[in-house]
Amino acid sequence: MNKQQLFENIKRKQSFLCVGLDTDIKKIPEHLLKEEDPVFAFNKAIIDATAPYCIAYKPNLAFYESMGVKGWIAFEKTVEYIKKNYPDQFIIADAKRGDIGNTSAMYARTFFEELDIDAVTVAPYMGEDSVTPFLTYEKKWVILLALTSNKGSHDFQLTEDKAGERLFEKVLRKSQEWANDQNMMYVVGATQGKMFEDIRKIVPEHFLLVPGIGAQGGSLEEACKYGMNSKCGLIVNSSRAIIYADKSEAFAQAAKNEAEKVQKQMAEQLKAAHII
Repeated sequence: MNKQQLFENIKRKQSFLCVGLDTDIKKIPEHLLKEEDPVFAFNKAIIDATAPYCIAYKPNLAFYESMGVKGWIAFEKTVEYIKKNYPDQFIIADAKRGDIGNTSAMYARTFFEELDIDAVTVAPYMGEDSVTPFLTYEKKWVILLALTSNKGSHDFQLTEDKAGERLFEKVLRKSQEWANDQNMMYVVGATQGKMFEDIRKIVPEHFLLVPGIGAQGGSLEEACKYGMNSKCGLIVNSSRAIIYADKSEAFAQAAKNEAEKVQKQMAEQLKAAHII
C-alpha cells in the first residue's frame, strides 16, 4: 500500500485508527482458553468487530514471542486472516528490530518476504546500515522510532548536543538521507503533545505512527492539533482501550463500540481539517 492509497483509505473510512493487537493470553476472556488457538480466536473476533472502523492493525511481536512457537503460529495466522479477509487494512509488525546490516537483512526477509507485511517498526540507534536493509523492498515501509510515548523517552531522546539539537531531531534529519515520505514513517507518542510542532518542522509530509492514545493517556485532539497535515499524516494506535474493553463473552461487541467511538472522533478531526 503506497502513501496515496493509505490516504484514500483514510478518507473513505473517515478514520486513521490503528488497532494494536497486543494480545496477552493472560488477559483474554477465560472462555477462549478452551479454543485450540486462544490468541488467534481472540484476534479474529477483534478484527471482525473493528475492521469497519480502522485502517490498520499492529500486532506487537513481544506478545506472540512470549508464547514461543505457538505464539508465532498465532501471529502468522492473524496476519494471513487480515490479508485474506480485509485486504484494505495496513499491517504493521511492531517488532522494533534494528541490528548490524546482515542481521537486519534477515529481519527484513522475515517480515517482508516470508510474511509479506506492509510495515515494520525499526530502532535507529545503530545507524544507517541497520536500517537500509529494510528499505530495499519496494512498496514496504519502515517506521522508525523517533519520539516515543514512554516515560523513559526523556532519558535519551530529548538530550541535546552542543548545538542544541535533540537526539530525536537528529534521527529525523539524518534518516531523511536514507529514505523519503513514500517509504518511511516515524513513531511519535501521543503523550508528547505540543512536541508534534517541532517534529512537523523537520518532517512535514511524513506519516507518523502515534501510539499512546487511551490507556497511556495521550490526547487525540492534541495529536491532531499539532501533528495533522494536509494528507492527515497520522496513524493513531489504540490497543488496550479497545481490545480489553470487556472480558466477558461480549468482548468483541465492546471492542466494536470503542473502535466506533474513536472513529467518530477521528471523523470530526478530519472534517475540521477539511480533509473530508
